[in-house]
Amino acid sequence: MDSLVPDFILKPLTLMIAACLTAPILLSGSAPVSGSAPVPAAESTTSDQETAAATTEPGKPEHDLPENPFPQAVPVPAGILDGSTEWMNTSHPLSLRDLRGKIVLLDFWTYCCINCMHVLPDLEFLEQKYGRQLVVIGVHSAKFDNEKLSQNIRNAILRYEIHHPVINDSEMAVWRRFGVQAWPTLALIDPEGRYIGSQSGEGNRELFDTVIGRLVDYHRARGTLDENPLMFDLESTAGPASPLRFPGKVLADSASGRLFIADTNHNRIVITDRDGLLLDVVGSGRAGRQDGGFTEAEFDHPQGMALHDEILWVADTENHLLRVVSLREKNVATLAGTGYQGHPGQPMNTPLRQTPLNSPWSIAHVDGTLFVAMAGSHQIWSHRLGTDQVTVHAGTGHEDVIDGSLSESAFAQPSEITADVEDRFLYVADSEGSAVRRVPISGGADVTTVAGTSGLPRGQSLFAFGHADGVGNAARLQHPLGVAFHAGHLYVADSYNHKIRRISLESSDTRTWLGDGQAAAATNPAQLNEPGGVSVADGRLYIADTNHHRICVADLETAELRVLSLTGLTAPSPPPRRPSAPDDSAAVLLAPHAFGLSADIPVTVSLTIPAGYKRNELAPVTWSVFTDEEQTIIPSEIIGIRDEATLSEGLATFRLPLTKQSGTASLLIHLQFGFCAADESLCRLATAVWRVPVTVQEDEQNTSLHLTFPAPNLPR
Repeated sequence: MDSLVPDFILKPLTLMIAACLTAPILLSGSAPVSGSAPVPAAESTTSDQETAAATTEPGKPEHDLPENPFPQAVPVPAGILDGSTEWMNTSHPLSLRDLRGKIVLLDFWTYCCINCMHVLPDLEFLEQKYGRQLVVIGVHSAKFDNEKLSQNIRNAILRYEIHHPVINDSEMAVWRRFGVQAWPTLALIDPEGRYIGSQSGEGNRELFDTVIGRLVDYHRARGTLDENPLMFDLESTAGPASPLRFPGKVLADSASGRLFIADTNHNRIVITDRDGLLLDVVGSGRAGRQDGGFTEAEFDHPQGMALHDEILWVADTENHLLRVVSLREKNVATLAGTGYQGHPGQPMNTPLRQTPLNSPWSIAHVDGTLFVAMAGSHQIWSHRLGTDQVTVHAGTGHEDVIDGSLSESAFAQPSEITADVEDRFLYVADSEGSAVRRVPISGGADVTTVAGTSGLPRGQSLFAFGHADGVGNAARLQHPLGVAFHAGHLYVADSYNHKIRRISLESSDTRTWLGDGQAAAATNPAQLNEPGGVSVADGRLYIADTNHHRICVADLETAELRVLSLTGLTAPSPPPRRPSAPDDSAAVLLAPHAFGLSADIPVTVSLTIPAGYKRNELAPVTWSVFTDEEQTIIPSEIIGIRDEATLSEGLATFRLPLTKQSGTASLLIHLQFGFCAADESLCRLATAVWRVPVTVQEDEQNTSLHLTFPAPNLPR
């Protein structure tokens, strides 16, 4: 093992804090999850034993300091993050020296992994709660060959809407240094560069929330905590808006001539005719779970769909819900799920709306029954329409590729499901197992593997991927996400090979049908980029070409490919930049101010830049105003909306609109600007809050408001 970090510090986080925490839920470890496997040992690539931690002078006498909650923490070598292929979501590589004063949380992930996706909301929660103290760094340590390429990781960053720096750890150098053995794993480093511990698996939000909270309290008291948020150059700031955003699935309906597109990252369903003319849009574009009419309803990254008798069922994946769309009444309702992720071992005899689901990814309707590819629990579920329950149809819940009876079989992140015309079998794109499976609908037969491997020693099928044509288990795919049945053949979106494969069900022979394996946008020769879904209608194969933000159409006879031109569709309007109300515990309290009825309030702020730093000229100075009470003097539509100030000679100026009505209010004025080290190696966000009581009345003269930005505190 690469031994920059001594072996003795590679302990689970729960062991490092066992002496400090007593709640039982915080003392239970998590088992290794998706694709866990030992990594071969490697020789050390560096002898740098310099550490980022250094002895710091405490801010008060030693006897007045709080007790160190993690005395077993040990220094981490300064070069621990070196050796990555590329850094993303930041303009330059980071080191622990750069991050001195910050709590650093490393997220070891790979973008195919459903468990890694489940950790992202926990990371977002921690980033929002500890936005001033915490820096999350994603360490992308790839499972699949396709995932080692930086551009593909960059697409995943955009698709998953990740807003923290990410390392392409393609050679797994950082992974080995921390002794990681499973995706996902989180590792924690304190503001003085000391390793606190690590924890694998999902569902550890409460654990890390508690530990980070203790670190904040301790290092704030020591004066070793940097509470100026860091600023990063995010991938999401580049590129224009597009009508579709990472469309995940597509459904073509021959009977009505319509096409249903899961516009996944726009959180909506787009309905067109099969030539691309816009007919309707279901969903406002906001991420949420609100039911209602088409313009008010909300989804959260929807994927698969099924249609029957003017009812469209939708796998609302990141809401962990099944939604039902009435195309006649133009209304969206929730069919099943609680809105929270389910977990293994939960009761299954509860009503539909009380049964937690786990990342439903695709739906098939067969003779009054919905079959659901439940990617998060690695199972196929079913719901008989008209009943109030959903049950497991196939799969133990263990992630693997195992054939056998419905109750003994195992799946690995099933991601699309389709049925044959005789309604005898379901066919499943089993993505993490790089296989296509056949599942009996009514029982009496076994689950089998049509293409790819199965039945290998525990977990090894998860790593039997590649690209090879062949019969049955001789074929190799790479993380297929889509499958469609037509005329005795399966058309498979072989996503990480950037191809469409065709499987003969008579001979089980898998052949490349479309695509040259390059993640490019040409149509002749045909090229795709991680296609996520397929559907057949009227002699055409419709393809959700996910990373190209487009729908493609291929003729089933000639394999000629074209891009479907969408007429009348535009990207949804972005919501106003509405930040949450700032913490006013450190607000500067100003004396009361009075203003007349007729004028806005001119506000001037003197900025203060720490010595050795300069203002970040690429970032705007922004302001927002909040009230914590009902009031009449400030227009309600501007409260909580972030706007830009004008900057001149170290002064930020803006005008605060008034309603021209008399009254009083206690205003919170929040201002932010960026400042960078002289060498521009790292930029921080300075933020300040002022509370000012304001009175507006007719006989007052117009006055201005002048504020002085307090000097940002930096750790010693």
